[in-house]
Amino acid sequence: MHLMTRLSLARIERAASLIDPVFLHSPQFDCEPLSQAVGARVLLKVETMNPIRSFKGRGAELLVANVPRGDQVITASAGNFGQAVAYACRPRGMALTVYAAESANQLKVERMRQLGAKVILAGRDFDEAKGMGRAAAQSRGIRFVEDGRDIETAEGAGTIGLELSNASTPPAAVLIPLGNGGLFAGVAQVLRARLPGTRRIAVQAAGAPAMVESWRAGRVVAHEQLTTIADGIGVRVPIPEILDDLRDLIDDAILVRDETILRAMRLVHQHAGLVVEPSGAVGIAALLEDPARFREQHVATILCGGNLTPEQMRDWL
Repeated sequence: MHLMTRLSLARIERAASLIDPVFLHSPQFDCEPLSQAVGARVLLKVETMNPIRSFKGRGAELLVANVPRGDQVITASAGNFGQAVAYACRPRGMALTVYAAESANQLKVERMRQLGAKVILAGRDFDEAKGMGRAAAQSRGIRFVEDGRDIETAEGAGTIGLELSNASTPPAAVLIPLGNGGLFAGVAQVLRARLPGTRRIAVQAAGAPAMVESWRAGRVVAHEQLTTIADGIGVRVPIPEILDDLRDLIDDAILVRDETILRAMRLVHQHAGLVVEPSGAVGIAALLEDPARFREQHVATILCGGNLTPEQMRDWL
């Protein structure tokens, strides 16, 4: 069978030498108290302990390193990718404009601005903001950087897979948050090559199921609106190129409800002492939604982001 993907394992391995070390070699460990609470042996890959509190720094570093110094760039973000690109642009003296939804997480918006980005709030959600950002870039002849479509974002994220594949005991499954698909594609590409016996399971919010539905249907399935607290993985309009990448990489997919995501966030906070945003907790939520399926198994998940406003911390944790 011919496996189609734009990703290259060799480029992912090379990326590990190009990305700012502050984003690499994040903690990964079996969390025993959390494992007892969910009934499975859980390895946590913690991507929240870096300057932007999310995994996006890996792909953004790789991407910006390939843009000529001094160029301007425009992107769209729910917040984490925008922070990551701003962090990468700042030392290179590159001007960045980020389009974000009018409803975007205020903490993320403020952090993007603190990192030097010009943030334009436009559109009712991420996909609308992205359309406006792309149109602005085209009209001004400026490079539009797109998370997921630009392959460096996925290959940078793939370095997480390199680190997971060095775990002392290979997990039976890795539960990977699925947003626009870059994180999943990069990590799964490495796991398929290095840990072929490990199942690669995509987890998405039930209130934003477009990517999972598109994967199951084998074509783009877009939605009119989102109804989930997991803004970081809230995608209404899938990117066709990344769907092609994912076709042979996803072994299975699970949709999780918001109330289960909140339970997962609280369990991670209580048992691992970590603050994770809804998108970062969906892997644990999958264990709670279907406990019998994973009982007693060794599973890994990626806590991919931890950007919560003080109000969200108070209300959700």
